[in-house]
Amino acid sequence: MRILGAILAGGRSSRFGSDKAVALMPDGRTLMAHAAAALRPHVQAVVICGRMDGLPDRPMPDMGPLGGLNAALHHASNNGFDGVLTTGCDMPVYPAQMPDTLVGDRAAILDGQPMIGWWPASLAPLLDQHLAEENNRSIRGWLDRAGGRSIHVPGLFLPNINRPEDLKNM
Repeated sequence: MRILGAILAGGRSSRFGSDKAVALMPDGRTLMAHAAAALRPHVQAVVICGRMDGLPDRPMPDMGPLGGLNAALHHASNNGFDGVLTTGCDMPVYPAQMPDTLVGDRAAILDGQPMIGWWPASLAPLLDQHLAEENNRSIRGWLDRAGGRSIHVPGLFLPNINRPEDLKNM
């Protein structure tokens, strides 16, 4: 199975106060570099979504995580990938068990961390349709429409960097 990794990085970073994707971790690397390094062992290629230097949101800018996911799904579909594993640019850890936990016939997200997900490439046309309508633009709303699953992993804690002080705890 060919899997594309996608880092969803198009958010406004309003709680962080500046572009958190390029915020430096204590080791001097950016949050986005950590997210890419954590995802890379599980996929054949990694793309950044929602940024000037990556895949632009689809169908238009500022669509939030679903715009980035839509870009990744179309890229996957057009380039022979079976699906997309996603993470957020503010998620510096991607546990080794995630692909086995998430990948399946249907879409899936990690309960409590919806940016970590599995999305079959065949969902690209349905997400186009979903984004063309007035509806719930949340990942959970899209997951429901796609007939996906929310998976709970007992005892799993993943750091999510939302404020500058969160970096100090890494």
